[in-house]
Amino acid sequence: MEPEQVIEQFRTTGALLEGHFQLSSGLHSTVYLQCALVLQFPDKAESFARAIAESYLDQGIELVASPAIGGIVIGHEVARALGARFVWTERDAGQMTLRRGFTVSPEEKTLVVEDVITTGGSTRETIEALTRAGANVVAAASIIDRSGGTADVGVPLSALASLRVLSVDPSACDACQSGEAVVKPGSRGQKV
Repeated sequence: MEPEQVIEQFRTTGALLEGHFQLSSGLHSTVYLQCALVLQFPDKAESFARAIAESYLDQGIELVASPAIGGIVIGHEVARALGARFVWTERDAGQMTLRRGFTVSPEEKTLVVEDVITTGGSTRETIEALTRAGANVVAAASIIDRSGGTADVGVPLSALASLRVLSVDPSACDACQSGEAVVKPGSRGQKV
């Protein structure tokens, strides 16, 4: 799957939004990728997952893990494509952790999958939680890397498409300084 095809799928499903947004990292941006809008279509999720999995078919991946909630759909589909087990991490008292009875085997060869990577924070936290639990995290992947390849998650990172989208601290945000309301899309377009 070519990067242009990935971006086109986001456009045609309305998952590529433009405006003034607060990202989950707290940074502000003029572009937001609402992955749920494209992943609501199982055929699109499966297509993205197969394309991600192609790079890892010969690496003996035993476990795929994703940070909740955004990575769960694509992570599950990648695990299916690889014939691997799937778990997810969640924040508990501010720390990313395995919950719900999930465990990992010592040195279990693991791929972390995310829908979109911006700063890489959630992916790094997921990798740290899995490593603490004994997993051998060998790589990370996402549908879109909006850092333009600059995010460092501590393991090799691949993405189906890469965008270089400016994300800024709210104190340096031109839209905020001009009084434009900021929207946090993850909370149903709520103005913040």
